Amino acid sequence: MSIKVLLADDQALVRGALAALLGLERDIDVVGEVGRGDEVLTAVRRTGAEVALLDIEMPGMSGIDVAEQLSREEPSCRALVVTTFGRAGYVRRALEAGARGFVVKDTPASELAEAVRRVHSGLRVIDPTLAAESLYEGVNPLSPREREVLREALTGAPVASIAAQVYLSPGTVRNHLSSAIGKTGTTTRMEAARVAHDNGWL
Repeated sequence: MSIKVLLADDQALVRGALAALLGLERDIDVVGEVGRGDEVLTAVRRTGAEVALLDIEMPGMSGIDVAEQLSREEPSCRALVVTTFGRAGYVRRALEAGARGFVVKDTPASELAEAVRRVHSGLRVIDPTLAAESLYEGVNPLSPREREVLREALTGAPVASIAAQVYLSPGTVRNHLSSAIGKTGTTTRMEAARVAHDNGWL
């Protein structure tokens, strides 16, 4: 029986390329494609997909959030993150969310197909370079609240707007931002947000 695979990526060209490459494998059947994270669960249920290849940044819901949703609501479909965001912080977050694998988009086609097979069989697959970096860099230094306010800070919003979005007082938001700035070794909240984003901590 072929492994049923669902592709989730907001770039149609990437989805098409992945579908073409995986379609060459006799034991892999691409049963669906979606361009939004919030469409994955419905598509998995409709197609009976057993492995979902997820990009990280998609409209509607991130690939990491989708991996968590699948592990909770459709555990028979295993998540394999395939992304350009090859950073150790993303690897940790994806695995903590329930993803069974994490590879970058420039992975050779034969290795990607093998990653699908291994994830389908219940094994974990992690890009070896990223796995080593993840061990070297350690854990995400930011608290959940610091991550929350930095995500809002990425938009350039003022403190008052951030406070309203995360239901905290402006003073508490400033404290979280100050702590995050210290932990990221930066001098402004925008710099802290960018560093955190680039390291996959958000």
